[in-house]
Amino acid sequence: MQDVQVPDLPLWKGRVMSEILDRFIDEIKVLISRHCLEDEMVSVVARPLTPQEAIGRPVHDDYPLLKGKERMMQATFLNERGQAYSDHTGNFTGSLYQVMNLPMDSNFHRALLVATANAVLRKIGVIDKSRHCKDRDPERCATYLKDALEPFSAKRVGMIGDQPRLLEELSRHVEVRVCDRDPDNIGTVKSGIIVEDAAAHEDITKWADLLLATGTTLVNDTIEHFIGEVPALFYGITISGAATLLALNHFCPLGR
Repeated sequence: MQDVQVPDLPLWKGRVMSEILDRFIDEIKVLISRHCLEDEMVSVVARPLTPQEAIGRPVHDDYPLLKGKERMMQATFLNERGQAYSDHTGNFTGSLYQVMNLPMDSNFHRALLVATANAVLRKIGVIDKSRHCKDRDPERCATYLKDALEPFSAKRVGMIGDQPRLLEELSRHVEVRVCDRDPDNIGTVKSGIIVEDAAAHEDITKWADLLLATGTTLVNDTIEHFIGEVPALFYGITISGAATLLALNHFCPLGR
């Protein structure tokens, strides 16, 4: 079990670093109060899933979960599960009060909060997808992307965070630039596209008509770089709850 230090603060007063995350927490506060959960001692159990638990056995083996670069954090709230990607995971057992009062000063704390929020929002019916797709679904997911892009009429798409099947699909239809935080990916060629360093995100944003950004940006506290004049479509289960509450464009057709 992770030894988590919970600050002695009034309920809902944990420090947050990101304005987007701050807004997300404010929205969750309202819903939790509306459903009279703030005074209950509810059990929140979170742990990093094994790759097979998180994504099953997909056809391809080049997903970050299978390469060990990221893990899936799963929170269980009143028998409902919520998930979030993170490169920093651990085990935690405690109350919703404790989770909401954690300082948002690490990817672990943010992943714990986001996974928990997804479970809470699933439980109270705000979202209907809070878990990652599995087995052949990641491959099938990409077949929905073309239709999701049509409303944006984009000719040049900047991909923030390499997702191999989505990149393959993008490269068939539009000009693409992609950047990633994984040093093993940087400089490699994927689907005919050179993967750039994450530091190139500003240049890519200026170049692109649309950003296709991983929802993990909510956990690693970089999401504010990708919300601005250029429209963004966030993909993946991590951002499911935040996308719904904050009206962000979201792509995750086969989430569970």
